[in-house]
Amino acid sequence: MDQPWHLYIIRCNDDKLYTGISNNVEKRVAAHNNGKGCRFTRYRCPVVLVYREYCGSKSAARRREIVVKKLTRQQKLDLIEGM
Repeated sequence: MDQPWHLYIIRCNDDKLYTGISNNVEKRVAAHNNGKGCRFTRYRCPVVLVYREYCGSKSAARRREIVVKKLTRQQKLDLIEGM
């Protein structure tokens, strides 16, 4: 059976926030820190996981990601603080 999917937010070394989804958040954050996560984080390492939200399925995680990516920075910080 597949692992459950999560939405995650990481804080980059320049204080920018990146939102993504994964069914293995720890491995994905390690990939970001190894420069293999995505172009956005490649030159902003190290990154730190600051938020994780259980979503269940990949489609649910993708829908939630779309919603969170539309939030302002302050709204994302409020989400992080509310965890």
